[in-house]
Amino acid sequence: MNFDQLNIGNALKNALDDMGFISANEIQYNSFAKIMSGRDVVGVSPTGSGKTLAFLLPVLRRYQYSSSNAPKIVILVPTRELVNQIVSLLNDLCKYMTIRIHGVYGGVNIRTQSDQLSDGVDLLVATPGRLIDLSLNRIIRFKNLNHLIIDEVDEMLHLGFRPQLNQLFELMTKPKQHILFSATMNSEIEEMVRTHFNDPLRIEVKQVGSLPDGLSLERYLVDNDTTKLHLLQWLLSRSTDQKILIFAPDKRFADLIYQRLTEHNDVPLGIIHSNKSQNYRNRTIEQFESGHTKRLVATDLVARGIDFKDIDTIISFDTPNSVETFIHRVGRTARNDKKGNAILLVNTVTFTEEVKRYKIIESNIDKNFIEIDLPDEITKTDLLMPHEIETYRQKNIDLSQKIIEQSQGAFHDKKLKNTKVNRAQERRKERLEEKKRAKRKPKK
Repeated sequence: MNFDQLNIGNALKNALDDMGFISANEIQYNSFAKIMSGRDVVGVSPTGSGKTLAFLLPVLRRYQYSSSNAPKIVILVPTRELVNQIVSLLNDLCKYMTIRIHGVYGGVNIRTQSDQLSDGVDLLVATPGRLIDLSLNRIIRFKNLNHLIIDEVDEMLHLGFRPQLNQLFELMTKPKQHILFSATMNSEIEEMVRTHFNDPLRIEVKQVGSLPDGLSLERYLVDNDTTKLHLLQWLLSRSTDQKILIFAPDKRFADLIYQRLTEHNDVPLGIIHSNKSQNYRNRTIEQFESGHTKRLVATDLVARGIDFKDIDTIISFDTPNSVETFIHRVGRTARNDKKGNAILLVNTVTFTEEVKRYKIIESNIDKNFIEIDLPDEITKTDLLMPHEIETYRQKNIDLSQKIIEQSQGAFHDKKLKNTKVNRAQERRKERLEEKKRAKRKPKK
């Protein structure tokens, strides 16, 4: 259905025309009338299905100008990248409207944000922690709040934001409408809906666990993470013209992957995680979006909710510990009826729990993995990384002498300069003993 058939108004219709959007997809079409009704709404739709426009269009259509400086619409999201992305989208959507839009998040000076909000705000996009800080400092008040929208709620709860969400529900004068959108639904989300929402309307455009039609899944079984790195380098060398997003389990491992790939790959490579400055992260994302950088290493936290475009392949270096995380990762590709590929590397020896995670994922999605044997070109090794050795030690498993000698991580011979023994303290003790013996010796 074309957007103008949804009665979105001339201001929004002209903005969508400028942005090149013509027709509404399933979640946008099904959400519009329900949100316009004013009832509380809960929407479930896979990553990349257009949830952001699904809640923005009806809320903006219902917006009426007010001279009050307090926000009328608050959108809560889990990460600063998602704040910036939604604010950017709003600025394009509202170019023919009179509405004050701001985004706030932690990690930057709160006084700077306070100054930006001093002239008032109509629509505020925020992360939970920073919004609480602004409220407790009386910079933001919720007395005129009409809509509270919680986006990517499953990721918020996964990141431990439940206490902050509960605190915000207590701080806010009850909004006229609650709206919640998520890619997945679980018992914790259901409990929050029962507690704070009023008989919400439900929208679910696809069964949870469903993946894009154009997505193909591949799986490699690998003995250890060192061999995974060799395989990753081989995969990238065969796809130099593709846009590839590589997920790492954490920021420490993201740095390791980035270091190894830059040593053995001439193709420009980017990296984003929470230890990188906001300017660095913004610049890296822009380079990846523009195609200047063809490969990007990222953690789930940072990449969550960012609308990367035209990604050909997703590579998961680790097997994620939940079906929801896997769905969010692979949802970065095969968007808008395009083809895409997702590759999962499963550690079968040093982290046997990855095999268990894989089986859980496989049994909860509607597609089958293609099993691919490790190519002959890949160097197989028994060399373990320090974190893998530590895993063995924690499980009280004896390491073979071969692995210990090869690891060069936690176990290696001292350098020659470090083999010398400092005997100064020992000599001082010997001199003190000699003095004591001399004092005890009887005079003649």
